[in-house]
Amino acid sequence: MEVKARAPGKIILAGEHAVVHGSTAVAACIDLYTYVSLRFPSDSDDDDTLKLLLKDMELNFSWSVTRIKATLSHLGSPFPSTPTTCSMEVIKSIAVLIDEQNIPEAKIGLSSGATAFLWLYTSIIGFKPATVVVTSDLPLGAGLGSSAAFCVSLTAALLGSLNSVHLDKNHQGWLTYGESDLDMLNKWAFEGEKIIHGKPSGLDNTVSAYGNIIKFRSGNMMCIKSNMPLKMLITNTKVGRNTKALVAGVSERSMRHPDAMSSVFNAADSISKELSTIIESPTPDDLSITEKEERLEELMEMNQGLLQCMGVSHSSIETVLRTTLKFKLASKLTGAGGGGCVLTLLPTLLSATVVEKVTTELETCGFQCLIAGIGGTGVEVCFGGLS
Repeated sequence: MEVKARAPGKIILAGEHAVVHGSTAVAACIDLYTYVSLRFPSDSDDDDTLKLLLKDMELNFSWSVTRIKATLSHLGSPFPSTPTTCSMEVIKSIAVLIDEQNIPEAKIGLSSGATAFLWLYTSIIGFKPATVVVTSDLPLGAGLGSSAAFCVSLTAALLGSLNSVHLDKNHQGWLTYGESDLDMLNKWAFEGEKIIHGKPSGLDNTVSAYGNIIKFRSGNMMCIKSNMPLKMLITNTKVGRNTKALVAGVSERSMRHPDAMSSVFNAADSISKELSTIIESPTPDDLSITEKEERLEELMEMNQGLLQCMGVSHSSIETVLRTTLKFKLASKLTGAGGGGCVLTLLPTLLSATVVEKVTTELETCGFQCLIAGIGGTGVEVCFGGLS
């Protein structure tokens, strides 16, 4: 049997950094996905291996199921309906299995993802041979939620292989999970994210699992439905950044200038709220879509100005801003800043020629350009032959 799953990446539309200080932020899924294929061998194959093939990374893992069982025997039977945090004791046991794979030094950062894989697989499926293939549209470490999309799509494929979830396995094409199963899936994916990131907010996996657009503040998340088509040019500057250091820098600036920074955070809160109101409001005709896009462009420019006030921009981000401004397009950084990705709103009536010109100029600077629809469906699963 083969199960396939796909889970979208995410962007922050407004309110990054300010959200740490009590403001509202708005995140959305994008139609760039991580794909997972899960295939169990037939009885006649006589295969005792669990394989994880990371196609884009050109990295393959292979473990004897007998070896996994000997190392993790204290886990007992699988417990798919009970999302559970991986203990430090189990992480240390899994680390032994990972170390045996001799991961190349340049790709050692992927070991936490392999650890999350082994925890999720053995907890949900148990000690069974299988081949899991992972591919992705999402660049790693660029702030587009690649690790969450991995955990969500993996969990979706694993749970989809069980009879305990409510899915029509004879259906042709992509399927979505019901509410209770999706809640369980999201909790498992969050446990995978904790292995990879330590103390994630849970936002990335929630956006990837549920899709659409999510407004969040002080740990509370609310799903909102977009009433307008939104398309973004996402420019990956390929500049790595230290998220913890950037967050700490904003906090230090806030302590040095409490009144000024409080005003900055309040303004960011207002932008997030207005942006979500515009996206949610009905759009009866093309004229109102254009008006809404113009308002969103202004809010994006204001939000970028506030992020510059917070000290999280970067020369590479400023290059993208200058380039897109030449074409009268509005842009802002998304996520932590200090590099990473920049969003540029592509209005509905914008010509393909302009998109091609701005993309070519950005790529000439060494940046990677992706075009994505915003706020679509979350994680999906399918059975059988869908390519």
